[in-house]
Amino acid sequence: MTLRRAKSVLAILIAAPLAALTPSPQEAHGADMLPALGADLAATSVSGLSSGAYMAGQIQVAHSTKVVGAGLVAGGPYACAESPLSRLFPFWPTAVGQNGMQALYQCMQTSLGHPDPAKLVNRTKELADSGAIDPIAGLADDNVYLFAGDDDQTVTWPVIKAAEIYYRKAGVDPGNLTLIEDAGGHAFITEHGGAACGLSVVPFVSDCDYGQAQAILAWIYGPLAAPSDEPQGEFLVFDQRTFAQPGDGLADQGVVYIPQDCRTATGCRIHIALHGCEQSREVVGDVFSKETGFAEAADANRIIVLFPQAKASAVNLKGCWDWWGYTSLDYLGKDAPQIAAIWAMAERLAKAP
Repeated sequence: MTLRRAKSVLAILIAAPLAALTPSPQEAHGADMLPALGADLAATSVSGLSSGAYMAGQIQVAHSTKVVGAGLVAGGPYACAESPLSRLFPFWPTAVGQNGMQALYQCMQTSLGHPDPAKLVNRTKELADSGAIDPIAGLADDNVYLFAGDDDQTVTWPVIKAAEIYYRKAGVDPGNLTLIEDAGGHAFITEHGGAACGLSVVPFVSDCDYGQAQAILAWIYGPLAAPSDEPQGEFLVFDQRTFAQPGDGLADQGVVYIPQDCRTATGCRIHIALHGCEQSREVVGDVFSKETGFAEAADANRIIVLFPQAKASAVNLKGCWDWWGYTSLDYLGKDAPQIAAIWAMAERLAKAP
């Protein structure tokens, strides 16, 4: 789930040839096409755990004029892992190794210092001015949920606090921002199901008597109808290869949850929920999509939940989302391989049926 053994990953990043960026394809038997459902793209939100939280923040900032909110569980500020040396010498794989070290020791642990929110906001403005991402002003009215588990030793409190400061400095209305520190390890928190509260073990879903999925969606969208007891809609396994490009780190299959109402009427909202490292379907099956509570929360609230899937490879042993540049040194903007692919999935859901 984490980068705890990432020193070995960094060794591979530095030593692996560029050919490793294109691992052998997986089979995608039984996958459907992602349907066009006429969803409301301008009401899209995103959340994630750990590497998924970092990717959620990257999607939110890149598409700030469309994304209305984000939930970051055990995640830090946008562009945190982009090292100064990687900008001075933007050559793969050396720059990726530099970013990986910063990710480990400044954006998870803080032995190299804490993230600097002011500098990261300035970097965000630079990317916006260049057209790589939407204008930073698009963040002002976003609703942002941040969560730090009391027992999380993987992504530490100062990093998550830096994310809060980043959003404030980026112009998010303070009333739209919440930072919750509560029981939990390095895991997505549930009302029931998963490992015991406080553990940080596969599948990184933990029972702390708290419905985090419902809390995230309610913070982003406002008061919601009560979650259903059991999902009433459809979990659809779809072919991600339609949206992929070589070396982008996407698995062949993704999952989308479609409430019954969203099959029969257009205008549903989209929530993109991103797993963490060692939490994809190839590792934990459908735990993240089916046991985190997103489907139950979505049922009565006309929310389609998209669960994109990353995969492990020689340059990404734990199947993390790319928040340090392993797919491309252009990994923060709208054209970044994973951001572009995931956003294309959302656009497909928004297409008229």
